[in-house]
Amino acid sequence: MDLFEKIGARAGTQLAQISRQVHGKAAFPKLTGEIGPRMIFNGREHLVWSINNYLGLANHPEVRRVDAESAARYGLASPMGSRMMSGETEELELLEAELAEYARKQDAFFLNFGYPGMVSLIDQMLTRHDWLVYDAESHACIMDGVRLHQGRSKQRTKSFPHNNIAKLEQVLENISKVRGPDEGVLVVTEGVFGMSGVQGRLKEIVALKQKYGFRLLIDDAHGFGVLGPNGGGTGEEQGVQDDIDLYFATFAKSGASVGAFVASRHDIIWQLRYGMRSQIFSKGLPMPIVVGNRERLRLMRTEPWRREQCLKVAKVLRENLRANGFEVGNPNSAITPVFLKLDHDLTQRLVYWLRNHHGVFCSVVIYPVVPPGIVQLRLIATADHTVEDAQTAVNAITNALWEVNADRDLVGMAAAGR
Repeated sequence: MDLFEKIGARAGTQLAQISRQVHGKAAFPKLTGEIGPRMIFNGREHLVWSINNYLGLANHPEVRRVDAESAARYGLASPMGSRMMSGETEELELLEAELAEYARKQDAFFLNFGYPGMVSLIDQMLTRHDWLVYDAESHACIMDGVRLHQGRSKQRTKSFPHNNIAKLEQVLENISKVRGPDEGVLVVTEGVFGMSGVQGRLKEIVALKQKYGFRLLIDDAHGFGVLGPNGGGTGEEQGVQDDIDLYFATFAKSGASVGAFVASRHDIIWQLRYGMRSQIFSKGLPMPIVVGNRERLRLMRTEPWRREQCLKVAKVLRENLRANGFEVGNPNSAITPVFLKLDHDLTQRLVYWLRNHHGVFCSVVIYPVVPPGIVQLRLIATADHTVEDAQTAVNAITNALWEVNADRDLVGMAAAGR
C-alpha cells in the first residue's frame, strides 16, 4: 500500500474527526498580544490560564532588556555549530556552573531542548543489559526514551502504576531476583506531573534506593524555579534533592524561555557531554537565549515573591473550585486540573461559553489524552495572576457549565417535541 494512501486513510478515525472540529479552538488556538494573564483571542481580551510563564518572567523589564541587548550583540547565528565542534562559549560554561549550584549538584550540562534532551539522556545512561523502571504516566519525552530502551532490551523495561510506591517496590524486588552483577537500574519519574499538577512521591522512592541499589532520574520541568524554599524544585520541596542522582529540568515553564539541563556528579556529566547524541549532532542554541537564561536564573534566586504569588493563586483556585463542587484531584503545584464528564458536543459548547461569554481562556484536554467522555480543563497559575483573577475564573467555569447544561436540556426538550 502506498504510504501516503495509508496515512490518508487515518482521516476517518475518531481522533482525526475530532481534530478537524477543535482545530483553532481547543487545539492550535492563536493567542496574541503581550504575554501575560490577559491576551487576545479571536479579537477579544481573555483572562488566560494556559501559558508557561509560571514566574511571570516573560515580560520582566530586566529579562526583556537582557534579551534585547544580547540579541543586538550576538545576533541569532552564534554559535556556529554544535558545542563539541565549534559552539562552546564562556556564557554556556557560566550558566552550567550556576545551574549546578542552584540544583545542588557537582556539575550541570545545558541542553538545547528538553524533549530530545530527555530521550537522549535515557539512551546514554543505559545499555541493553541495564534495567529501566518508569512511572506509567510519565511525560512523552520519557516514554520515547523508554521506547528506545525497549528496542534494545524489552524484557528489562518495566513500568509501575502512577505514584504507586508499593507496586514500584514490587517491580524492584522482582528485578533484584534476576539482576546480574553488571546490570544497573535506573528509575525515572517526574517531580510534578504536568497534566494533574501532582508531585511525584520522591521522598518515598528515595527511601527504596539503599535496599534496591538503583539510580534516580527526575524530570522536574514543572517544579524547577517554583517549588522548594529556594525554588530549587520538587526534590528541595520534599527534602530529598541530594538523593536525586540525575536532576533534569527546563527553562520552558518557570523561565518562560527554552533550553534544559541535567545536573549530576562531575564524572557522569562528563560522559553525557561526549555521549548525548541530541547535543553532539545539533547546533547550539543562539547566544541570546543562553545569556537570557542566566538572567532568568538570577531572578529565580533573588525574587522569591514570584513563586510565592504563583502558588498562592494556585491554592486559591483549587480551594474555590472544590468549594463549588468541582473535582480537581490533589494537585500541589502551579497546575490545577478540573475534571468534567462531558461528551464531545458539550465540550465544544463549554469552550464556546467560557471564551465568548466569559472571556476566560484555559486549555481543554480531550481524548485521547483523557478517556472518552471525560474532559479536563487545565489551569496554570502564574505570578502575574491575582487572587481576584482566580475567583473570576472559578465563577466563569461554574456559570459556563450551568449554561451548557441548561442549553443541553433545552435541546433535549426541543428534540422531544416539548
